[in-house]
Amino acid sequence: MPVSRLRFESLPHAIFLQRASGRDSAAGLEARLGQGAFLALRLVDLLAPDPAPVSEDSFHYQWIATDRFCRELSATAAEGAHIHAIAQSASEARRLDDAGRVAPSLFAYAHFLETELRLEEAIDVLTTMLVVVGSRLSPSDAVAARLRFARVQRKLNRFDEAEAAYVEAGELARRAGDRYSELLSRIGRANTLVGRGNPGEARRQLEGVLADARNAGEQDAEARAEHGIAVALSHGGQPDLAAQHYWRAYELYDEEDSKVRALSDVGVMLLTLGDSIGAEQALSEVIRRGPPPEAASNAMIELMHCASFRRDHVGFARWRERCEQRLPDMPPNIRTDFYLKQGIGQARFGRYRRATELMKQALEIAGAAGLHEFEFRIERILAGLEGCEQAREPQLATEPVIHTAELRVVSDSLALLSRGSG
Repeated sequence: MPVSRLRFESLPHAIFLQRASGRDSAAGLEARLGQGAFLALRLVDLLAPDPAPVSEDSFHYQWIATDRFCRELSATAAEGAHIHAIAQSASEARRLDDAGRVAPSLFAYAHFLETELRLEEAIDVLTTMLVVVGSRLSPSDAVAARLRFARVQRKLNRFDEAEAAYVEAGELARRAGDRYSELLSRIGRANTLVGRGNPGEARRQLEGVLADARNAGEQDAEARAEHGIAVALSHGGQPDLAAQHYWRAYELYDEEDSKVRALSDVGVMLLTLGDSIGAEQALSEVIRRGPPPEAASNAMIELMHCASFRRDHVGFARWRERCEQRLPDMPPNIRTDFYLKQGIGQARFGRYRRATELMKQALEIAGAAGLHEFEFRIERILAGLEGCEQAREPQLATEPVIHTAELRVVSDSLALLSRGSG
């Protein structure tokens, strides 16, 4: 989205003040973090080009008050450290008359918020960077900021805004001779088509990107295109083909977090196909690698799901307990998935009343977080549980294993990977 079109609605950064209206009191940590983010970002606003610039004294007094408040937060939570870093970098940017110096801390905070699924807040931070620093960003940072802005908008299902930002990022990358970022822009635009419900066209476009990435020798872009094709195939109801492309993405990625994410997706697809052994090998390898907390939680939930798929009561209970230990740190989407798959497991074991309670809990979390796809899925499963209970027999039956030569290659490779790490 062109920077000139970005505007804050109502009070800038008011999204952060909404934390004070939540379940925590106004004196709670969440509320204080929201207030600190508001203050730090308002300080950054003073760096924006303005025909009537703020006086040195005004900036100094606002900085002193903001620093005092944010310094206390920096020792309380990781987010507090991010917020304080923004305030510090704003002071340095003012002192050196270089607004670009605030960009790294804004990037880092936006990434943190995106990881925590505070997507509206992440958009606010990225908008701040584009509006305040925009024209003073380096060409590479200008492209990266728009790609990140587009990705968060896509996660919010704002596909028009996402596509506009991807187009702008691609044009900036082309002018800068940045072939890799231009490919990322095309991948992002194709991924928006999956969100719009057109996985077939998304796959067609991604196959074109894949060919261009190979010709350009851009291996990471090739891996991301393979990953995108796998997602499109999964949404298009072709998990057998999706598993093969997820595995190819895993082989191509160099960056460990991306490899772990692709390997986790391989496990999910194999379980969908009924290959619980291959799925457990993939997901156990994810855990063994000590991934980031979100990836570890996802893998443990899927391993719990694998155990209930095999009607393994002991394994199900063991993984459920490990997941419950992580509940306080799970963002809403992962917490929803945990209760949903725990509910599915209880239904597989014939405990329909408990299954219904868990799925209603998942539905409540999904509704509060605006996770509409989860809501639709949970409602469909809940509607089918009544018939299962009347029959007193689990109807969430295991799917037959689909064997193809290509999938056997994936399964054999996973077995070797598992033995090599054992």
